[in-house]
Amino acid sequence: MILEQLFHLRENRTSVRRELIGGLTTFLAMSYILAVNPELLGSTGMSKTAVFTATILAAIVGCLLMGLVANFPVALAPGMGLNAFFTYTVVQEWHIPWQTALAGVFVAGILFILLTLSKLRDKLINLIPSALKYAVSAGIGLFIAFSGLQTSGIIVANKSNAVALGNLHSPTVLLAIFGIIVGIMLVTANVTGGIFWGMFITAAVGMIFGIIPLPTGIISGVPSVQPIFGQAVTHLGNINSFQMIIVILTFFIIGLFDTSGTLVGVATEAGMVDKESGEVKGVGKALFSGALATTLGAVFGTSPTTAYVESTSGVAVGARTGLSSVFVALLFAIAAFFSPILTVITSAVTASALIIVGILMLSNVQYIDWTKFEIAVPAFFTMIMTLLTYSISEGLAVGFIFYPITMTVKGRWREVNALMWTMMVVFILYFAFVA
Repeated sequence: MILEQLFHLRENRTSVRRELIGGLTTFLAMSYILAVNPELLGSTGMSKTAVFTATILAAIVGCLLMGLVANFPVALAPGMGLNAFFTYTVVQEWHIPWQTALAGVFVAGILFILLTLSKLRDKLINLIPSALKYAVSAGIGLFIAFSGLQTSGIIVANKSNAVALGNLHSPTVLLAIFGIIVGIMLVTANVTGGIFWGMFITAAVGMIFGIIPLPTGIISGVPSVQPIFGQAVTHLGNINSFQMIIVILTFFIIGLFDTSGTLVGVATEAGMVDKESGEVKGVGKALFSGALATTLGAVFGTSPTTAYVESTSGVAVGARTGLSSVFVALLFAIAAFFSPILTVITSAVTASALIIVGILMLSNVQYIDWTKFEIAVPAFFTMIMTLLTYSISEGLAVGFIFYPITMTVKGRWREVNALMWTMMVVFILYFAFVA
């Protein structure tokens, strides 16, 4: 049987049916990205319908690579957090054209590929302190949640105290609040694809009450990706500033330990970790698949592609091999024909997804040792500055600067490796000459 030869189903104590159910579960849990990614990247000036197709292409390629090359039950798609950094920091705050930003994603993907092919892969991942990895993830969670509150109008700018509650009598704001409550209830109740169904119910209620206009159709041909396809390659020549180096490093670093952390988490859940050595079976091929997916995704026209922690929902119902990832790819391909529905996915609808994902990412603070002040300080500044500067890279930069300082004062300078000292210098230069 071809499927048995490709995915070793018997060896992994699974079946085609279990992998199908696992793939469907994972797809429903992460399908919100089809609405959120076009909404976020569309605010940079990119065509939303083209981004929709690029998102699907990146997910299909990423899932097929992860399934066929690595045989891992992990699904990939453009990552939350990285798409927010792409939109709000790189394009809107730093005024870098989205075409050049895509070129930065492409270069970061190439660096990721080179790393996965070298022996430095595991060393580099381990050189970044675990506390900072968790702090960056948590900081991105705060950032995403805040952006959901802001874009939906629940939180607005205020001259006297920076931010304040929005107009709670606005139908759009009330719809967003309704969506958040429904989404949280569904996820709390462990409903499969709770984030997706929460958005679905919110959009339906919005149309019933006339807050959201009805779509012109449901099924259509696949939107053209032409307006954004290949822009990453044709604008490589625009990468000629220190600011773009910071952009590439941020995409690279966050993408690296976001993907590796998710892979380890899912592999542990699936029983793919060697009990004696602690190594994850096939992690090299899995990381390579993620790196190649990021590179190709940039060519298609989307922000970095990464492994989705929602894959654990598929593993929880039985997925154990890459066949489940292949099924996810097929489901994304089917979803390509439903682009007209995008018109009903407004910021009020996506707010719940952003906030719930933010909450889930914030759970990583539990792994930070807050009792050690020299660890707590850089972790805290990474998180709070990501939120208050509205910039993931600047939050990361502040944390990376404080870590060598507090560790040295505490007498633990020998634990600070060369990479962290180098990053401290790079980010100090960034604040001095770029920010």
